[in-house]
Amino acid sequence: MDTATTSPPLRDRLRPLRYLWRVPLLLLHIVLAVLLAAFVMSWNRHRVMRDGREPFAHRLIRWWSTMLMRIFGLRAVRVGEPLADPVLFVANHTSWIDIVLLHSQRAACFVAKAEIANWPLVGWLAASGGTIFHRRGSNHSLAAVMQVMVERLRDGRSVAVFPEGGTGHGGVLKVFHARIFQAALDAEVAVQPVALRFARGGHRLVDAGFREHESFMGNLLRLLGSPAMDAEVHFLQPVPASPDARRRMAELSRERIAAALEDHAA
Repeated sequence: MDTATTSPPLRDRLRPLRYLWRVPLLLLHIVLAVLLAAFVMSWNRHRVMRDGREPFAHRLIRWWSTMLMRIFGLRAVRVGEPLADPVLFVANHTSWIDIVLLHSQRAACFVAKAEIANWPLVGWLAASGGTIFHRRGSNHSLAAVMQVMVERLRDGRSVAVFPEGGTGHGGVLKVFHARIFQAALDAEVAVQPVALRFARGGHRLVDAGFREHESFMGNLLRLLGSPAMDAEVHFLQPVPASPDARRRMAELSRERIAAALEDHAA
Protein backbone atom coordinates (compact mmCIF):
# COMPACT_ATOMS: atom_id res chain seq x y z
CA MET A 1 0.00 0.00 0.00
CA ASP A 2 1.22 3.51 -0.81
CA THR A 3 1.59 5.48 2.41
CA ALA A 4 2.87 8.66 0.80
CA THR A 5 2.82 11.68 3.06
CA THR A 6 3.08 15.43 2.84
CA SER A 7 5.45 17.54 4.88
CA PRO A 8 4.30 18.09 8.48
CA PRO A 9 2.41 21.37 9.00
CA LEU A 10 4.23 22.06 12.28
CA ARG A 11 6.31 25.21 12.45
CA ASP A 12 9.90 24.51 11.47
CA ARG A 13 12.06 26.58 13.82
CA LEU A 14 15.29 25.62 12.04
CA ARG A 15 14.18 26.94 8.63
CA PRO A 16 15.70 30.43 9.12
CA LEU A 17 19.02 28.85 10.11
CA ARG A 18 19.05 26.68 6.98
CA TYR A 19 18.54 29.75 4.81
CA LEU A 20 21.43 31.45 6.63
CA TRP A 21 24.00 29.00 5.30
CA ARG A 22 22.30 27.50 2.24
CA VAL A 23 21.61 30.78 0.40
CA PRO A 24 25.30 31.88 0.25
CA LEU A 25 26.33 28.37 -0.84
CA LEU A 26 23.67 28.39 -3.56
CA LEU A 27 24.87 31.72 -4.92
CA LEU A 28 28.49 30.50 -5.03
CA HIS A 29 27.37 27.29 -6.74
CA ILE A 30 25.52 29.28 -9.42
CA VAL A 31 28.67 31.30 -10.10
CA LEU A 32 30.56 28.02 -10.47
CA ALA A 33 27.91 26.81 -12.94
CA VAL A 34 28.44 29.91 -15.08
CA LEU A 35 32.20 29.34 -15.13
CA LEU A 36 31.82 25.65 -16.02
CA ALA A 37 29.32 26.40 -18.78
CA ALA A 38 31.53 29.11 -20.24
CA PHE A 39 34.90 27.37 -20.08
CA VAL A 40 34.11 23.65 -20.12
CA MET A 41 30.67 22.86 -21.53
CA SER A 42 31.00 25.28 -24.45
CA TRP A 43 33.99 23.24 -25.69
CA ASN A 44 32.73 19.78 -24.76
CA ARG A 45 28.99 19.78 -25.41
CA HIS A 46 29.26 17.22 -28.23
CA ARG A 47 31.41 14.67 -26.35
CA VAL A 48 29.85 11.22 -25.97
CA MET A 49 30.45 8.10 -23.90
CA ARG A 50 33.03 5.68 -25.35
CA ASP A 51 33.19 2.04 -24.24
CA GLY A 52 31.07 2.86 -21.21
CA ARG A 53 33.39 5.67 -20.05
CA GLU A 54 31.87 9.07 -19.39
CA PRO A 55 33.45 12.21 -20.87
CA PHE A 56 34.96 14.65 -18.40
CA ALA A 57 32.20 17.19 -19.10
CA HIS A 58 29.52 14.64 -18.18
CA ARG A 59 31.27 13.84 -14.91
CA LEU A 60 31.37 17.56 -14.13
CA ILE A 61 27.62 17.81 -14.72
CA ARG A 62 27.00 14.92 -12.35
CA TRP A 63 29.31 16.39 -9.69
CA TRP A 64 27.75 19.86 -9.93
CA SER A 65 24.23 18.42 -9.74
CA THR A 66 25.10 16.30 -6.72
CA MET A 67 26.56 19.30 -4.91
CA LEU A 68 23.49 21.41 -5.72
CA MET A 69 21.25 18.74 -4.23
CA ARG A 70 23.34 18.67 -1.06
CA ILE A 71 22.90 22.42 -0.69
CA PHE A 72 19.13 21.80 -0.72
CA GLY A 73 19.51 19.03 1.85
CA LEU A 74 18.83 16.26 -0.67
CA ARG A 75 20.75 13.00 -0.48
CA ALA A 76 20.87 11.17 -3.81
CA VAL A 77 20.08 7.46 -3.54
CA ARG A 78 20.48 5.30 -6.65
CA VAL A 79 18.51 2.09 -7.06
CA GLY A 80 19.45 -0.03 -10.06
CA GLU A 81 21.86 0.95 -12.80
CA PRO A 82 21.45 3.20 -15.84
CA LEU A 83 22.09 1.67 -19.24
CA ALA A 84 25.15 2.84 -21.15
CA ASP A 85 24.64 5.69 -23.63
CA PRO A 86 22.73 6.11 -25.83
CA VAL A 87 19.38 5.44 -24.19
CA LEU A 88 16.03 7.20 -23.91
CA PHE A 89 15.27 7.77 -20.22
CA VAL A 90 11.58 8.35 -19.40
CA ALA A 91 10.78 9.64 -15.91
CA ASN A 92 7.94 10.97 -13.78
CA HIS A 93 7.92 14.73 -13.28
CA THR A 94 6.97 16.75 -10.21
CA SER A 95 9.49 19.60 -10.01
CA TRP A 96 12.41 21.45 -11.58
CA ILE A 97 14.66 19.48 -9.21
CA ASP A 98 13.90 16.30 -11.20
CA ILE A 99 16.37 17.40 -13.87
CA VAL A 100 19.10 17.97 -11.30
CA LEU A 101 18.34 14.64 -9.65
CA LEU A 102 18.65 12.63 -12.85
CA HIS A 103 21.71 14.64 -13.88
CA SER A 104 23.38 13.64 -10.63
CA GLN A 105 23.38 10.06 -11.92
CA ARG A 106 23.72 10.44 -15.69
CA ALA A 107 24.32 13.48 -17.89
CA ALA A 108 21.62 13.51 -20.58
CA CYS A 109 19.97 15.91 -22.99
CA PHE A 110 16.61 16.89 -21.51
CA VAL A 111 13.50 17.93 -23.39
CA ALA A 112 12.08 21.00 -21.62
CA LYS A 113 9.42 23.64 -22.26
CA ALA A 114 10.49 26.46 -24.55
CA GLU A 115 9.82 29.15 -21.93
CA ILE A 116 12.91 28.04 -20.00
CA ALA A 117 15.12 29.15 -22.89
CA ASN A 118 14.12 32.76 -22.13
CA TRP A 119 14.73 32.61 -18.38
CA PRO A 120 17.69 34.79 -17.32
CA LEU A 121 20.83 32.68 -16.78
CA VAL A 122 18.83 29.43 -16.36
CA GLY A 123 18.01 29.31 -20.07
CA TRP A 124 21.64 29.78 -21.05
CA LEU A 125 22.81 27.14 -18.59
CA ALA A 126 20.18 24.70 -19.84
CA ALA A 127 21.19 25.26 -23.46
CA SER A 128 24.85 24.78 -22.55
CA GLY A 129 23.94 21.39 -21.08
CA GLY A 130 22.29 20.25 -24.31
CA THR A 131 18.63 20.88 -23.44
CA ILE A 132 16.16 20.45 -26.31
CA PHE A 133 13.40 23.07 -26.05
CA HIS A 134 9.80 22.26 -26.98
CA ARG A 135 6.86 24.63 -27.38
CA ARG A 136 3.93 22.83 -25.81
CA GLY A 137 0.80 22.46 -27.91
CA SER A 138 2.68 22.91 -31.19
CA ASN A 139 2.80 19.87 -33.47
CA HIS A 140 5.44 21.59 -35.61
CA SER A 141 7.64 22.10 -32.53
CA LEU A 142 7.15 18.49 -31.45
CA ALA A 143 8.16 17.20 -34.88
CA ALA A 144 11.33 19.31 -34.76
CA VAL A 145 12.09 18.14 -31.21
CA MET A 146 11.62 14.51 -32.22
CA GLN A 147 14.09 14.98 -35.07
CA VAL A 148 16.70 16.50 -32.74
CA MET A 149 16.14 13.70 -30.23
CA VAL A 150 16.79 11.07 -32.90
CA GLU A 151 19.93 12.89 -34.04
CA ARG A 152 21.29 13.13 -30.49
CA LEU A 153 20.57 9.45 -29.83
CA ARG A 154 22.20 8.36 -33.08
CA ASP A 155 25.22 10.51 -32.22
CA GLY A 156 25.64 8.61 -28.95
CA ARG A 157 24.00 10.98 -26.44
CA SER A 158 21.29 9.86 -24.06
CA VAL A 159 18.06 11.85 -23.98
CA ALA A 160 15.74 12.22 -20.99
CA VAL A 161 12.04 13.07 -21.28
CA PHE A 162 9.04 13.49 -19.02
CA PRO A 163 6.25 11.77 -20.97
CA GLU A 164 3.51 13.17 -18.71
CA GLY A 165 3.90 16.40 -20.68
CA GLY A 166 4.17 18.56 -17.56
CA THR A 167 4.57 18.48 -13.80
CA GLY A 168 2.07 16.72 -11.58
CA HIS A 169 1.35 17.34 -7.91
CA GLY A 170 -0.11 15.51 -4.95
CA GLY A 171 1.59 12.27 -5.89
CA VAL A 172 -0.58 11.77 -8.98
CA LEU A 173 1.15 10.10 -11.94
CA LYS A 174 -0.48 11.34 -15.15
CA VAL A 175 -0.93 9.52 -18.45
CA PHE A 176 2.25 9.07 -20.51
CA HIS A 177 2.17 10.42 -24.06
CA ALA A 178 3.14 7.65 -26.47
CA ARG A 179 4.44 9.68 -29.42
CA ILE A 180 7.69 10.59 -27.67
CA PHE A 181 8.69 6.90 -27.66
CA GLN A 182 8.97 6.98 -31.45
CA ALA A 183 12.35 8.70 -31.13
CA ALA A 184 13.82 5.60 -29.48
CA LEU A 185 12.35 3.37 -32.18
CA ASP A 186 13.71 5.54 -34.99
CA ALA A 187 17.17 5.72 -33.38
CA GLU A 188 17.05 2.03 -32.42
CA VAL A 189 18.01 2.60 -28.79
CA ALA A 190 16.66 1.20 -25.52
CA VAL A 191 13.99 2.86 -23.40
CA GLN A 192 14.66 2.83 -19.64
CA PRO A 193 11.98 4.04 -17.20
CA VAL A 194 13.27 6.04 -14.25
CA ALA A 195 11.27 6.65 -11.06
CA LEU A 196 12.17 9.84 -9.19
CA ARG A 197 11.03 9.61 -5.57
CA PHE A 198 11.50 11.88 -2.55
CA ALA A 199 11.33 10.29 0.88
CA ARG A 200 12.02 10.85 4.55
CA GLY A 201 12.26 7.99 7.00
CA GLY A 202 11.51 5.58 4.17
CA HIS A 203 8.13 7.13 3.34
CA ARG A 204 7.44 9.00 0.13
CA LEU A 205 6.92 12.77 0.31
CA VAL A 206 4.47 13.76 -2.40
CA ASP A 207 4.80 17.52 -1.90
CA ALA A 208 8.54 17.79 -2.40
CA GLY A 209 7.68 18.78 -5.96
CA PHE A 210 5.35 21.56 -7.06
CA ARG A 211 2.21 22.10 -5.05
CA GLU A 212 -0.89 23.18 -6.92
CA HIS A 213 -0.45 26.75 -8.25
CA GLU A 214 3.05 26.97 -6.72
CA SER A 215 5.58 29.01 -8.70
CA PHE A 216 9.13 27.99 -9.56
CA MET A 217 10.57 30.51 -7.10
CA GLY A 218 8.10 29.50 -4.41
CA ASN A 219 9.07 25.84 -4.76
CA LEU A 220 12.78 26.67 -4.80
CA LEU A 221 12.57 28.71 -1.61
CA ARG A 222 10.45 26.08 0.14
CA LEU A 223 12.89 23.30 -0.71
CA LEU A 224 15.89 25.46 0.18
CA GLY A 225 14.64 25.80 3.75
CA SER A 226 13.27 22.28 4.18
CA PRO A 227 14.77 19.54 6.39
CA ALA A 228 16.97 16.92 4.76
CA MET A 229 15.34 14.20 2.69
CA ASP A 230 16.33 11.37 0.37
CA ALA A 231 16.09 11.86 -3.39
CA GLU A 232 15.83 8.43 -4.95
CA VAL A 233 16.57 7.57 -8.58
CA HIS A 234 15.21 4.16 -9.52
CA PHE A 235 16.62 2.89 -12.82
CA LEU A 236 14.09 0.25 -13.85
CA GLN A 237 13.97 -2.64 -16.29
CA PRO A 238 14.11 -1.44 -19.92
CA VAL A 239 10.88 -1.51 -21.90
CA PRO A 240 10.83 -3.89 -24.91
CA ALA A 241 10.62 -2.15 -28.27
CA SER A 242 7.19 -2.40 -29.87
CA PRO A 243 7.22 -0.67 -33.26
CA ASP A 244 3.48 -1.22 -33.67
CA ALA A 245 2.53 -0.43 -30.09
CA ARG A 246 4.01 2.81 -28.79
CA ARG A 247 1.03 3.08 -26.47
CA ARG A 248 1.98 -0.21 -24.83
CA MET A 249 5.55 1.04 -24.35
CA ALA A 250 4.18 4.16 -22.65
CA GLU A 251 1.76 2.19 -20.46
CA LEU A 252 4.43 -0.30 -19.40
CA SER A 253 6.85 2.50 -18.53
CA ARG A 254 4.17 4.19 -16.44
CA GLU A 255 3.28 0.93 -14.67
CA ARG A 256 6.89 0.27 -13.68
CA ILE A 257 7.42 3.82 -12.45
CA ALA A 258 4.15 3.77 -10.48
CA ALA A 259 5.20 0.54 -8.75
CA ALA A 260 8.62 1.99 -7.82
CA LEU A 261 7.04 5.15 -6.34
CA GLU A 262 4.97 3.23 -3.82
CA ASP A 263 6.02 2.67 -0.22
CA HIS A 264 6.68 -1.02 0.34
CA ALA A 265 6.50 -2.63 3.73
CA ALA A 266 9.79 -4.10 4.94
